[in-house]
Amino acid sequence: MNIQSSKGQDTMFQSFHQDQRHTIHLPGTPKRCFGFFTPEGERLWVDDWSPAYFHRTIAVSLEGTVFSTGHDGEMTIWVVADHDPDDHRIRYSRISPGVRAVLVDVHCRPEENGTAVEIRYRSTGLSPTGNAVIEAMSGPAFPAMIEAWKHRILPLL
Repeated sequence: MNIQSSKGQDTMFQSFHQDQRHTIHLPGTPKRCFGFFTPEGERLWVDDWSPAYFHRTIAVSLEGTVFSTGHDGEMTIWVVADHDPDDHRIRYSRISPGVRAVLVDVHCRPEENGTAVEIRYRSTGLSPTGNAVIEAMSGPAFPAMIEAWKHRILPLL
């Protein structure tokens, strides 16, 4: 893909792609834990999370729901691409225009002492800035981010 440099010259952009997953363990049923990963459920534990809905009501997290957030200084458009409340699974397609595109999968499964929550991010940079954001989340940064989610959710269970 050619992009225009600040000097008006075409330069080649090489998109960076990363596929990462991490599992956290929460006390509680999969149904209870799953609720924290819906657009409205995230209001309970994510600072400055305030989804603005374009399609569906705020009380519903069904497939096809479209909303935006301005979380962490990045405007993002989200689509609930798949929603299976019986299997406690949700998939989001999220695009931060000019920065990155991400598929986010969350799956809550029962385990002996509660619920295993697997979070998977498949991220693609849309610009050098997006590549840098994705690269900054590589290595130990991604599991650390997901573990921080766990510590924000635990007091709510």
